Order: sequence, then structure tokens, then C-alpha cells
Amino acid sequence: MAEQYVIAIDQGTTSSRAILFDHGGSIVSVGQKEHAQIFPRAGWVEHDPEEIWNNVREVVALALTRANKTHHDIAAVGITNQRETAVVWDRTTGKPVYNAIVWQDTRTQKIADELAALGGGNDRYKDRVGLPLATYFSGPKIRWILDNVEGAREKAEKGQLAFGNTDSWVLWNMTGGVEGGIHVTDVTNASRTMLMNVDSLTWNEEIAAEMGVPLSMLPEIRSSSEVYGHGRQGGMVPGVPIAGILGDQQAATFGQACFEVGTAKNTYGTGNFMLLNTGTEPVPSKNGLLTTVAYKIGDAPQVYALEGSIAVTGSLVQWLRDNLGFFMEAQDVEYLASKVEDNGGAYIVPAFSGLFAPYWRSDARGAIVGLTRYVNRNHLARAALEATAFQTREVLDAMNADSGVALTELKVDGGMTKNDLLMQFQADILDVPVVRPKVAETTALGAAYAAGIAVGFWKGEQDVIDNWAEDKRWTPDLESSERDRQYRLWKKAVQKTLDWVDDDVQ
Repeated sequence: MAEQYVIAIDQGTTSSRAILFDHGGSIVSVGQKEHAQIFPRAGWVEHDPEEIWNNVREVVALALTRANKTHHDIAAVGITNQRETAVVWDRTTGKPVYNAIVWQDTRTQKIADELAALGGGNDRYKDRVGLPLATYFSGPKIRWILDNVEGAREKAEKGQLAFGNTDSWVLWNMTGGVEGGIHVTDVTNASRTMLMNVDSLTWNEEIAAEMGVPLSMLPEIRSSSEVYGHGRQGGMVPGVPIAGILGDQQAATFGQACFEVGTAKNTYGTGNFMLLNTGTEPVPSKNGLLTTVAYKIGDAPQVYALEGSIAVTGSLVQWLRDNLGFFMEAQDVEYLASKVEDNGGAYIVPAFSGLFAPYWRSDARGAIVGLTRYVNRNHLARAALEATAFQTREVLDAMNADSGVALTELKVDGGMTKNDLLMQFQADILDVPVVRPKVAETTALGAAYAAGIAVGFWKGEQDVIDNWAEDKRWTPDLESSERDRQYRLWKKAVQKTLDWVDDDVQ
């Protein structure tokens, strides 16, 4: 029999990728295409779902062509995706009724405030769904679309509209769209809507009613690893089982083999997301973290995680590049930052869409503090990288407090882990070793594993553990007094960003 492969579709915030993996978990080929970031007004972030679907088809074709393979060589397809980015589409036409509202978007703040005012404040639903009321999650985004797109609510009440994060949108189209497309999501994506009971993994009818979301719009909740359907005839993978779905951060946790209680990973992407495996019981957070589903493999019990979500890390580097013109390529930030020994006393707090974990302050806005005439763009480039590390430290402190167990090392992945200066500073400010695996594309790899396990391509978690290999390790090398001093100044800088948004600020 010819060698088989698994293809993972990684539908991310800035691009869609398809990656072909072999049985050893190594990358065979990649197709990638960026999609437009749409900013209709301050605080609004949108994507065109049709552009995303077109790009997904293109990148799958690219990955197959570059490897000189066809659908006959593919054992399964896995999907991983930007979570909380909400798509609402018409089941009869297959067309979205509005652009996808992206996880970073803050337009739903008034909806969140109205719900909080019903009683319980931002924690109104937290004991049931594991999440605070925030603009981050999908539920209020659905409500906004139904309230603001002409005719949408009427169609939704008639059962004509479907909702999904981008995993459901891609799956529905891949399995036929208007001609029998499968409307399903997995437990990890459902746990990011603010509509799913975190203990029973079912939709909460009462919360959906309060949010004004008809249950008929919601996809069926399934495990992260099972055959949901098969590629449509006429598509790039006709008849191939689509057998794994994991939200991007949960996929990276799976790809990093964080199967033991107390293991954690941190992904450095558009934002940063640290997940800590807490086992088969959900752990409520007292320190500003989210209780989320890490994964559920077939009929096995679901595994939970505590998550620290940071909105802006890699996108701060993009902002320096695109909005301020500091450099032409994002990776050039390391060259500028390495030209100075420290940040020159400057700190950047990138609260572009408020602060996520552990603060959950939608009234915060970005600030650069500690400026003097001495500070130049090299210092600011360094301060941008350090902001990523400081925010990660705040999340790690919250995790240690919630779990009662101090983390001994941090597994890292994502694009920014190529940045040696950042990774060394991360180890220094955390005072624990930072470890990068050989395959840094752990998000796509996690989705591939979930799909491959469902069809028997991999036997199970042990294969994931056996395939994981360390690539590089950074160990702390900073005096504790200097670590404490810098962290104290960072905390002080964060305080300067709070209470910025008044009622008359858009």
C-alpha cells in the first residue's frame, strides 16, 4: 500500500494554511494564503467568510500539488481554526448574511453590559460556561448580527440561518454546503461561544434565550476526534473523512502532547494563549483565567484546561510594521531590538481592544509609557517584544495561583518562537526554562493528530508523545532583583491604560 498522509486545515486569524503531515508527524508540504483584515471603524474587526472558503480550497490544492499527492493519498482531514470568530450564513443560499466578526472585535460591549446588568455582573454565566461576559466570545456577536442586519432575525426565527465559528463554516462547505453540508462543531469551539454548559457539553437554552440566539442556528456539538463527514464530490478531497476539529489553542495543546495534568503550553501568534491541562473536571478560576475544554477524543471523557488569553502580541509587531512603518518585515523587529541592551525605560501596553487575561478590562486602551528623549525606535522594538513576555508572566502567575502548582517549564510554539531575543527574555522574566519542539506548527499538527486518531492512522496519545521532540531550550539568566524591578514597572504601566474609554468614546 502506498504511504498515506493526513492534511490539516489551519484557518487562522491572518491566513489559512493546509499542511500535509506524514506518520512521524513531520511536515511534508504547506500551502498558505493571507486574507484581508477589514476594519470598518475603531474596535471593529471583520473577515470575508467567502474569501476564507476560497483560500481554504486554494491552500489544500497547493499543499497537495507541492507534495505531488492527490486525495487518494490522504487518510483524513483535520480542521483547526481561529476561535470565537462568528460566521452567520443562510442555509438555502450558502451565503454569509454579514462578514465574520473576529474574536478581537469590541462592538458587542453594550450587549455584554446589558447582560451583566441583569444580575451577576461579568460573571453572570461563568459558573455554567466557564467564561466571563466579554466581547471576545461568539454569543454576543451572533446577537449583534441578528439585531443589525436587515431581515436576519426574521430568517433566524424561521430556521434559515446557521451559525458557526470558522471551523463549522469550513466543514459545512467542505461536506457539500447547500447540498447536504454537515453543520457540526466540536466541544472546544462550542466552549468559546458562552452558550455551552461546560460540564455537560450541551447548549444552554436559558442563556441562548437571554442572548436572543435561536437554538436552531447552533451546530451540533461533537467530540474533537471522530468522522463528521466526507469531502464533497468535486472538491479537493472527495470522499476523504473529515475527522478532527480543535480550536487553534486546544489543537496546539494537543500537538504539544500536554496530556498530563499540570502540563502547559503557550502559543505566540496574533495574540498569546497559554493552556494548562487540569484533567477531567473543570476548574473554576479565581484569578481571571477561562475554564475551557481542552479536547475530547471520541467516546473518552473530555479533558479541561485553564486558559490565559492575551489579545495582542504578534499583532503589536504588525502594528509597528504597518501603522508606524518601523520595518518592512515582521522578523526585523528582532534586529532593531538587539541593537540596544534594554528598553531604555519605555514600556508598551498593547491594550488595543481592552485587556484580556487576567484583567478583562474593556475600558483599557494601549499606552507607551516611560518615554524620555533617550528612547529611540530600537528601544520601542524591544519594548514591544518584552510586552509579550510580561503579559505571559501575568497569565502564568494567575495559573500558578489557580492550580496551586508552580509550573516547572513552559512548552512554546507559534511564529514568534523563532525570535531568540524574545524567548530568552521570556525565560528570564518567568524564571523557568522555555522549550520549543522540533515541529513548531503544533496547531496544525494537533488537528492532524485528532483526525488521524479517529481513522486509526495513529493509535492514540502515545503516538503523539513518541513523535514530540525538543528543538531548543532557553534557561533563565537574569538576577532576581532585576526581574522583580522590570515586572514592577510593567505592572505600573498597565495601570496607566485603565479607565480610558468613557461613554462618549467610540
